[in-house]
Amino acid sequence: MNIKKKLTLRALIVGLVVVVVVLALTITNGLIAHQTEKKTREQIEKTVTMTSRLLAESTVVREGLANQAKEQQIQPHVEQVRKELNVDFITVFDQQGMRKSHPNPEKIGQPFQGNDVQKALNGEECLSIAEGSLGKSLRYFTPVFDQEGNQIGSVAVGMTLVHIQEAIHSDQQVIYVGLGAGLIVGIGGALYLGRRVRKVMFGLEPMEIARLLEEREILIESTHEGIVAVDRYGMVTLMNEAAVRLLEKAGVTGPFVGQSERTMLPKMNLGQTVTNGQVIVDEEVEVNDVVFFVNRSPLYVDGQIIGAVATIRDKTEMKKLAERLSGTEMYAEALRAQTHEFMNRLHVILGMVHMERYDALPAYIEELNVRYQDSIGYLSRRIQDPVIAGFLLAKMSYCHEQEKELMLTEDSFMPNISSSSLTHDLITIIGNLVDNALEATPKQGRPVTVFLGYEEEVLTIEVKDHGKGMDHVDEAFRKGMSEKGEGHGFGLYLVKETIQELQGQIYVTSEKGKGTIIEVNVPIRKESRER
Repeated sequence: MNIKKKLTLRALIVGLVVVVVVLALTITNGLIAHQTEKKTREQIEKTVTMTSRLLAESTVVREGLANQAKEQQIQPHVEQVRKELNVDFITVFDQQGMRKSHPNPEKIGQPFQGNDVQKALNGEECLSIAEGSLGKSLRYFTPVFDQEGNQIGSVAVGMTLVHIQEAIHSDQQVIYVGLGAGLIVGIGGALYLGRRVRKVMFGLEPMEIARLLEEREILIESTHEGIVAVDRYGMVTLMNEAAVRLLEKAGVTGPFVGQSERTMLPKMNLGQTVTNGQVIVDEEVEVNDVVFFVNRSPLYVDGQIIGAVATIRDKTEMKKLAERLSGTEMYAEALRAQTHEFMNRLHVILGMVHMERYDALPAYIEELNVRYQDSIGYLSRRIQDPVIAGFLLAKMSYCHEQEKELMLTEDSFMPNISSSSLTHDLITIIGNLVDNALEATPKQGRPVTVFLGYEEEVLTIEVKDHGKGMDHVDEAFRKGMSEKGEGHGFGLYLVKETIQELQGQIYVTSEKGKGTIIEVNVPIRKESRER
């Protein structure tokens, strides 16, 4: 298996941080240890130098070297100083090199060891490293003079190299502790950083994030709705191609990303959504005479609003889709009713054949034909548009099936529109008005009447029922307003929208318990009829 596939982002971060910390601490340790060793040596050299000079000026040492009677005072005095200053040895010797003091009393009276003593006997101070009775040591020599200026001996103060290395190592112990603590903190910080990064990235690896980003871009760009997103400051952070096309249709051009929505899209009110967190559904927004349906929602992360997103749809396209769906449903329902009635009549004919009532069969078929021709003739004489006539005929069949009645008034008249789009709009209006009237009418109640009239290039549509009437006439045409509950209330809203687009008028008269009359006036010009 490939090692790279095994390494997670967390492992890479932890490993990298640990390597960096170890490398940094190693270099730091080398530099500090070198400086510490240097400083320690300098401090030891300073200590032995100052001690040697002080003892060379000491009265006890001078008198002990000058007067044999006072020679015994040198050893206790020098040993006291040695212990206080924590040096390995202090040796006082005369001009013949004979020791007058030594950490080991048995060495007193014996010649000083080392080939570096000659300079001191010649009156020179010197620092040297040499082999002595205590081993290899660092020592400083200071000559001792009497009051007349004659040299009477020397003082040697020293530290063994073993002691010096121990002192250096002792000073570096603190460094090692600090390095260890730094390494622990570094590793702990690396582990925390790895966990934190993983949490921020929702446990995903970089390749997974890259793949999700690619999928996100594909999904956003393949969506037909326009998508616009802003951050908490109202700056546009995302806009797909569909949104760009829709806004360009309204005369608003980019670039958009990185710009303030208050400047580019002031009517979208995304900044308001960021502020109050309110979700808005299907709000109509007009931009340069182009109307959009806009949905706005806040974006939350850890309970905090970090921005908002809006989806944009062209109202014209949505209206066409809704009308197409509504018309299709009406056609399907009407055809189903006709099919059901036709099957019932076929069953009657089949029954007569089985009973061998052949003598009554021609009369029944003739009766059906006359009734059908009367219905078609009645409609075709008054409604010259074949699509509208066929639709009303199907609606009448459906009402008969539902034990209700739909009638076309005798004074109705409608010319041939010859415009498929206008015919479709009229079917939307008539179909929804008839459906609402039928729903308000009980079974075997008084019939729903439809009047269609045309005069001076104005088509009048009047639908009258004798149902329960409307509770709130002013709100009946508002989207989603229905007494049938959620998921209804779009029929009359669609009627109102269609009439407004056709620049028509609508009038409603309703009385509780007596029924409702809805009249619609739609201008139909000659060019509309011939288009």
